[in-house]
Order: sequence, then C-alpha cells, then structure tokens
Amino acid sequence: MSKINKSTVLANRVQEVLLDGKWIANTNYKEQIFSVDFHLANQSIHNLNSIAILTYHINYYLKGLNECFKTGDLTIQDKFSFDMSPLKTEDQWHSLRKEFVSNAEIFVHHVKSMNPQKLDDVFVKEQYGTYSRNIEGMIEHAYYHLGQISLIKKLLRNKI
Repeated sequence: MSKINKSTVLANRVQEVLLDGKWIANTNYKEQIFSVDFHLANQSIHNLNSIAILTYHINYYLKGLNECFKTGDLTIQDKFSFDMSPLKTEDQWHSLRKEFVSNAEIFVHHVKSMNPQKLDDVFVKEQYGTYSRNIEGMIEHAYYHLGQISLIKKLLRNKI
C-alpha cells in the first residue's frame, strides 16, 4: 500500500470545506453561498455578521494566503479581515462569490502542489508556526464560519 502525500490530504480537506465536500458538515461554503440571494446574504440578524461579510472574511484570508504562497510575503492583517464595503447589488454578491470560488480553487492547488517536506517549514515567521499548522488553521477557521453561515441562513429564513 502506498503512503498518502500529506499535501494531498490537506488539499482534499480544504476542497471539502470550501468547494464540494459533505463529510464533516454535510455542506460546504460554495453550496451555502450559492444558495442565498443578495438580499438574504446582505441581511444581519441580531448582532451577527451577515453571510456576505463572512464570505468576504474567509475570502480575505484565502486571497492573502495565496499571495503569500506565491511571493513569500504575508501582507494581510486580521484587523482588516471584516472591512467589506456594503454590497449594493446582486452583481456585487455574484462577483464576491465568484472571487471566493476562484481563490478557494487556487488555495487548493497551492496546498496540493506543495512539497510535503515544506509543510514542516516555518511559515513566514517562527511565531506563526509551520505551513501545516497554518493550512490546518485555515481549515478550522473555515469550518467555524461555515457553521455560522448555516445557522444565520436558517435564522433568516425562519425570521427568528
């Protein structure tokens, strides 16, 4: 039996939460964000973030990590990860979803093509840990917000 490449395993987990999986949460980001229109995605309930803002938030990290994998420079900052201008049109929501899927696909590609030995290397700075830790952190972060999106969607549809 052949040994499974850890980069491939991580890439499959990223793809599962972001694009097409059903195993852990019985859903994924793409399914959730493409099943709501602009009006529902833009609504807030109580003091929770909107689905659009949570989509922007995860996309912000995907885009920043993709750039980091390409250039070696990490330029994103947590304090800006929710700084989305309000969406005013369905076209803007469509563009955000399209950009999200594109960045998710690129992220999966980066992880899948990463040399498995690089996963144990320091990610940008020692304080950030390894590449593996950061990829696994992105997966966990994505599941956390996917759960929020699923609950917010149910609350909005049930007008609670």
